[in-house]
Amino acid sequence: MAETAEAVENQTQEQTEQGDSKTQAQSVELSEAVENKTAGPNASIDILLDMNVSITVTIGKTKVPIQRLLQLGPGSVLTLDKPIDAPADLYLKGTIFATGNVVVVEDRFAIKIKEVLSPEAVEAANN
Repeated sequence: MAETAEAVENQTQEQTEQGDSKTQAQSVELSEAVENKTAGPNASIDILLDMNVSITVTIGKTKVPIQRLLQLGPGSVLTLDKPIDAPADLYLKGTIFATGNVVVVEDRFAIKIKEVLSPEAVEAANN
């Protein structure tokens, strides 16, 4: 790197001596790169703690033919595959991770977490 800087400086001096002052170069000292000790598997995850993620809650599912779907309007009722007392499923990026009950908090729907699934249960649910 130092050799390259010297070569550019020498070339610039030669051009300046020849009357070509358009190109000017300066010698630059670069410090050594220092390895970042915070990277890797033991790195702090503090940066992730303030991130927001979208969670999807499913209270049930049903299949509807397109013809029936087009006939739906205000007051139409779709029967879901789960009984009313069954817990809702919570999904993160399409993967179930917990179950909970639907509750009302200050005139809004909310989910009261009933169970956070183990990695084994998540894998079994997704298969």
